[in-house]
Amino acid sequence: MEPTKKAWKLYRERIGDWQEAYMEKLVQKYVEYLQENLPASDKFWELENRIKNDKKKPGVLIEVRKSSMIWDIVRLIHDEVVTVKDLEGFSNELVEAVELILNR
Repeated sequence: MEPTKKAWKLYRERIGDWQEAYMEKLVQKYVEYLQENLPASDKFWELENRIKNDKKKPGVLIEVRKSSMIWDIVRLIHDEVVTVKDLEGFSNELVEAVELILNR
């Protein structure tokens, strides 16, 4: 399914906010972890590992391309960056396509 111009515009408008909110959640998780009663070296290396893995997720870094928009939305939902409810304003056809992929 090729996204409509309206869907593509809406996606580009929202992706930055979605990522910002997701990164805020990650930062809060990092803070909670850093407050645990563990040796500093353990926390340092674990945090480095978490950041290394997290920055590969679409909630942090994504190449915004119209051709992969639907698949990227699926990945964002799978990684709990957004939910299907966050797709309000997108066409029913697009939401149904995303849900179909998610339910496979």
